[in-house]
Amino acid sequence: MPSNKPDQMRAILERIHTIALVGASEKTNRPSHEVMEFMQQHGYRIIPVNPRLAGQKILGETVYGDIASIPEPVDMVELFLAPERTDAVIDQAIELKVPVLWLQIGVINEAGAARAEAAGLTVVMDRCPKQEIPRQGIPKVGARA
Repeated sequence: MPSNKPDQMRAILERIHTIALVGASEKTNRPSHEVMEFMQQHGYRIIPVNPRLAGQKILGETVYGDIASIPEPVDMVELFLAPERTDAVIDQAIELKVPVLWLQIGVINEAGAARAEAAGLTVVMDRCPKQEIPRQGIPKVGARA
């Protein structure tokens, strides 16, 4: 069962630092771009993932074609993909043992979430960290005790 309770989401957002954002967009009016920018301003390191833009830069970060190509560990994979396109990324996150899988608002994959949880990943589904951070008053990454 996804960890969608406020206290669970707060605990996740307080312990993570590096996030792979799958479905990142260079278009400033896209929700993935807005969330990436907000999360960076809040002190998180956001690594954009989009096979179409691999090798380019978004908001100062190099874009990777998939999460397996990222040369450093990530604490969370955040999915901005149509639900029917999430299975391969979920399986990659399981294989890489990424601690947290976060599916954005409207990105619902119950079977994929169950697979990830069975493999030991914490899953949040149909929520947005950009909304949860101010809602719960989570301090910036560098300002935490």
